[in-house]
Amino acid sequence: WLTVRALDWAMDRARTYGTCTVVIRRSHHIGCLAAYLQRATDRGLMVILSCSDPSVVSVAPHGGRAPVMTPNPLAAAWPTAGAPVILDVSMSITTNGLTNRLRTEQKKFPGTWALNADGTPTDDPAALATTPPGTLLPAGGLDHGHKGYALGLLVEALTGGLAGHGRADPAEGWGASVFLQVLAPDLFGGEADFRRQTEHLAAACRATPPRPGFARVRLPGENGLRRQIQRYHTKDF
Repeated sequence: WLTVRALDWAMDRARTYGTCTVVIRRSHHIGCLAAYLQRATDRGLMVILSCSDPSVVSVAPHGGRAPVMTPNPLAAAWPTAGAPVILDVSMSITTNGLTNRLRTEQKKFPGTWALNADGTPTDDPAALATTPPGTLLPAGGLDHGHKGYALGLLVEALTGGLAGHGRADPAEGWGASVFLQVLAPDLFGGEADFRRQTEHLAAACRATPPRPGFARVRLPGENGLRRQIQRYHTKDF
């Protein structure tokens, strides 16, 4: 509820000033980030949301074998002339939630998404539950994990850094930090031109011929929006 209140407050301020940024320190777990985003796009606004939890470590820096960070999700959404684009991605190759579920179900990762405690790549989620624990790889995996690692550091700076509470502090109580930014396109280059640009690119992506194995090219969040429409019988796009 705190994140929802902060988002509503930031949207009102962004309507006046063009943008508003809010950080929350010692937040509770805020759940699925994407769930908040349409609240802004329905009002013609762009939103960026991220969080980290300094009381938890499960992701190694690229080239390392010990966990230092959390998956550090980064979510964003913006309107187009049609459906909004909605993204919600972790800076690690997978999430702690999926890791725990696969371990409970005694299943494997689809690929070598983790390292065991001695740094050997593995597809076994149980590697994170050993003593000492293994670690998840950053987004990009073994080959390009430097990208997820760098983005994970960015999220740490936006959340714990700007909030002034993070991994440099004792891990006690609620430790999560949240970064939230809302931007009003009509106070930048104009809402009509914003939607013209975003819709042009969205249409170009959808029109791209799919490669083998793909029925078509989708935009981030498209499947989730379609399921929402089917469930609640809201307007189509």
